[in-house]
Amino acid sequence: MASKVYFIKNVTAENVVKMYDKLGIELPGKVAVKVHSGEEGNQNYLKPAFWKPMVEHVNGTIVECNTAYEGERNYTDKHIKLLKRHGWNELFDVDLMDAEGPDIEIPVKNGTHLKTDIMGKNLLNYDSMLVLSHFKGHPMGGFGGALKQLSIGCASCAGKVQIHSAGKYKLASEQDIVWNDLPEQNAFLESMAEAASAVVDHFKGNMAFINVMANMSVDCDCCAVAEDPCLKDIGILASLDPVAIDRACLDFVYASKDLGRDHFLERVTSRNGEHTVDVAASLNVGSKEYELIEL
Repeated sequence: MASKVYFIKNVTAENVVKMYDKLGIELPGKVAVKVHSGEEGNQNYLKPAFWKPMVEHVNGTIVECNTAYEGERNYTDKHIKLLKRHGWNELFDVDLMDAEGPDIEIPVKNGTHLKTDIMGKNLLNYDSMLVLSHFKGHPMGGFGGALKQLSIGCASCAGKVQIHSAGKYKLASEQDIVWNDLPEQNAFLESMAEAASAVVDHFKGNMAFINVMANMSVDCDCCAVAEDPCLKDIGILASLDPVAIDRACLDFVYASKDLGRDHFLERVTSRNGEHTVDVAASLNVGSKEYELIEL
């Protein structure tokens, strides 16, 4: 069946809330709100003030996780300081879910590379999750949207090590090793899809997804040195299906007449980024078939 994907062109904080309301879902209990908080030096990430009305609308808690690469977010003490410098703590309750161990492992069903997804233990404190994604390029995955947020974004440092190594390594202490022993590209992309499936299974339908197509660089918000955006803003999309929403975003890029379109698509295609969407669909994370409803 085709999943509903709602779309509006005007990118405003108020329209993010409007798009969420169109989904007709009331996320239950304690709501985790997954964002990308931005690496030190990155100019493109969506700032806390932009997300403020949406987070308040669901009375949510901002959640983030430590990274597995050199920067200001790979260790708890540095990451907490950066979250404060970027202003997240001024506006929201913020939970660095893997700030303290031990991590937890949630099952991956039918995974080729992963049997479990390694998460910060604080994930268990939440009943539902709202995934707020800044759609953009990504140096390894080709693009970043809802599926990237669910997989690399939600994994602990050790979980990120496991995903990037396609299951070969699974300790936070191995984060320096994995970058010198990367797997074949499709194995990495498949591992992302498998990790995303575990998070979707964990929340059992108590999830919603919003992708904002603005400030679209070929580089991720995890890049301290990132290219400036190459595409004009396209709009806001919302869905209950992470596969459908990412597929719709990619289709908007393909349909774009923008001069930066080919540059952005080169990043996606050179990394075979659409493979993540295809594998996630095969794992029943969602559907690539969607009905676009423009507001």
